[in-house]
Amino acid sequence: MFKLCGFQFLLVIQWAMCQNLGDLSLAGPLKDMNFSIPEGAGVRPIYQFISETPVIFRATGEKDGIIDIVPKTGMLYLNGSLDRETKAVHRLQVECLDENGDVVKGPYSVTIYVEDINDNPPKFDQTTYTGVVRQNSRAGKPFMYVHATDPDDPTTPHAQLTYSILHHFPNPYSDMLFQIDSTTGAISPSRTGSFYLDPQKQNTFTLVVAVKDMAGMTTNAFTSSTDVIINVKESLWKAPPTIYIQENSTETHPVNISQVHSNEADVIYELFEKEGLARFPFSIDRNGVIYVTEPLDREKKDSYLFYAVTKDSVGELVDKPLQIKVIVKDINDNPPVCENALTVFEVQENEGGGSTIGTLHATDMDEKDTLNSRLKFSIESQVPAVPSSNMFIVQQDTGTLQLMSSSLNKQTAANYSLKVMVTDADFQTICEVQVHVIDINDQIPIFEKSDYHNVTVAESIPVGTVILEIQATDTDEPDTGSSHIIYQVEEGDPNHKFIIETDPETNRGFVKINKALDFETDKVHNLVINATNPEPLVSGVQYNASSRTRFKVFVTNMDEPPTFQQPVYTANVSEDIPVNTLVVKAEAYDPEGDTVRYSLEGDVKKWLKIDSSTGNIYTASALDREYKELYKVDIVATETKNAAQRSKIPLILHLKDVNDNPPQLVTDYPTFFCYPVRGGEKALIQATDVDGHVYVPRITFSLGDDMETKKNWEISKVNGTYAHLSPKHGNFEEKVYIVPVIIKDSGNPSLENKVNLEVNVCQCSSEKSCYIKLQHENSKPSAGQAIGILLGVLLVIGAIIGGVFFHMKYKQKNEKKSQQKDAKDQTECVELNQ
Repeated sequence: MFKLCGFQFLLVIQWAMCQNLGDLSLAGPLKDMNFSIPEGAGVRPIYQFISETPVIFRATGEKDGIIDIVPKTGMLYLNGSLDRETKAVHRLQVECLDENGDVVKGPYSVTIYVEDINDNPPKFDQTTYTGVVRQNSRAGKPFMYVHATDPDDPTTPHAQLTYSILHHFPNPYSDMLFQIDSTTGAISPSRTGSFYLDPQKQNTFTLVVAVKDMAGMTTNAFTSSTDVIINVKESLWKAPPTIYIQENSTETHPVNISQVHSNEADVIYELFEKEGLARFPFSIDRNGVIYVTEPLDREKKDSYLFYAVTKDSVGELVDKPLQIKVIVKDINDNPPVCENALTVFEVQENEGGGSTIGTLHATDMDEKDTLNSRLKFSIESQVPAVPSSNMFIVQQDTGTLQLMSSSLNKQTAANYSLKVMVTDADFQTICEVQVHVIDINDQIPIFEKSDYHNVTVAESIPVGTVILEIQATDTDEPDTGSSHIIYQVEEGDPNHKFIIETDPETNRGFVKINKALDFETDKVHNLVINATNPEPLVSGVQYNASSRTRFKVFVTNMDEPPTFQQPVYTANVSEDIPVNTLVVKAEAYDPEGDTVRYSLEGDVKKWLKIDSSTGNIYTASALDREYKELYKVDIVATETKNAAQRSKIPLILHLKDVNDNPPQLVTDYPTFFCYPVRGGEKALIQATDVDGHVYVPRITFSLGDDMETKKNWEISKVNGTYAHLSPKHGNFEEKVYIVPVIIKDSGNPSLENKVNLEVNVCQCSSEKSCYIKLQHENSKPSAGQAIGILLGVLLVIGAIIGGVFFHMKYKQKNEKKSQQKDAKDQTECVELNQ
């Protein structure tokens, strides 16, 4: 420390002896006093103690060679600079002595508090830091911290530090791959880093991290820096290869089938699936081990697709979801199944050897195109066995049934029953087959009319309407393929607008509308119809003109509504597109050639407008995805000559989100701390963002920039939507504090909102909630209340008295009438006696 010497000492003594400070605030009688003096202020007077009688002043205590007093004048002074970091408080005793050295006044306490100035730069704990980050680590999740200290007063901005990244080596992208929390020094991957960090491309990065005091708010703050070496490691969070599980396993379940590893410790592993299965047969434990919990059945479900996720303790996603694929391996656990309980074939008795009768169909639920589902066919028995026991043969791999020879005779056997064995590698099934021997098809169908002339229908006739009945006959054996008739349009219907159905009992044909008719396209349809049999004709017999007929269908015109070019219009637009932007062009035409005009219906928000002539649809006002993500209106096309003819189709707007809403603080519950505040308390605050997000919104919380707020409060992140607000000390009064909180979303560009949060420091009940003291001092009724009570009592008393009075008057009146009546009766009796 400095001591007074030479010219400095003479100046102080001259000032102390010659200056009269009795009328200034720097002078006064000896008493207990406190002083606040900035450190580093140098030689200077502090205060002059004044006595009415001649005395000698003496100072003792923590003078440390810097603080002293002039004995004759009582001037307390500094002979050098104070240093708060060396000693923050100096405690002295000052007393007055007489000429004999005896104490005549005092001692009195004099306390000097050294005020801090920003005279110390911050300093990192280490000259170089080293950290490790995994590829694909979550953006914003810290993987290391840097820390610096500042010996200046921590309650002032002089020691309030902010961190930043000055340089980034190498930096292959326009955005930095890393970010740092300016308050805590936490280093984490940025959004770009979370996506692009790859140890195969670059496995080491060097960051130059700076720390600045004065809360980073002034240009003359002190700054220090350090190097941070970051090593990038391969991501542990990888999807396992496709998992194969054999169905109907007899192992004890659950069975370990795979494992996933998060890049971060202490995460919670979960599985989820999007199929909405009634029973999900997989689970995952706290170490990321995936289990199948029960035997699987490939025939019920042959594969599973689900996702593994990790969450932190508050439920926020840590890693990106991993897709897990499971294939269920087949075993031969299903026998062949006949497609029909009884398969019936028909064959003409004149069929030759090798002719195909039909194909027997069977299925196997085991995996297709494997040996487990390969089927083989063989004939086990034939009844009757005439004229031989091997009249038929079945193709081993296809199930096709053929004749062995041309020896069928309906007179000998009209029906055959076959048992066909169908086998796979381990199972066998018997299928029943019946073969009906039918008469030869030597007669053709003959129409009753060769021309049904004309049929007139309106173009609006409904599909499915019968417009004509036709009839042909066949004299072959009834109820066989030789006599059953199939009607087909042979000519005049290239677009298949007509269909003919046959009554199986009468062979009558019903001509129906198969597709809508159109007068503008086809006014007349010249139809030629043929009639055939399912069974082939015998050799030498052919269908001829007798198996054909014709008729004309005349279509009459109807006034039809306009027709749109497509059944629905869709458009994907950003919610921030300018007004008058073309969204979609609707097109409709009138079949009769009338002009079409366009309009909109259902545009409740008046977001759109349509050009009535062209069908062009534009934005009429600002769109808002937060109100409606899918906005549906109807486009109407109307004939100008007949407004009753109109068509309507939907237009669906898919609104793409832009970040146009700042986050909002949720105020459903009050924020409070119990008085007195003891330290360590936390209050949970929540923010929401109505804009769209992939998983959950990511909102950052910070305090306002004013020093008073940062001196009293601190805020810490919980997850993407919650944060903790904490008091930094316990010196709070019992009242409501306004805490400015800044909430900022993660959009591009990001939006922020400054909210004045009301925080109540209050007396708490045993349930740890604020309660309101009842005001008992005003328990006596007021003058107005007393007058009201008195008037009420008087009214009640008056009512009672009035009731008694009227009752007495009524009683007296009745008694008087009774006396008068008695007197009258007595008079009448006297007169009668006389």
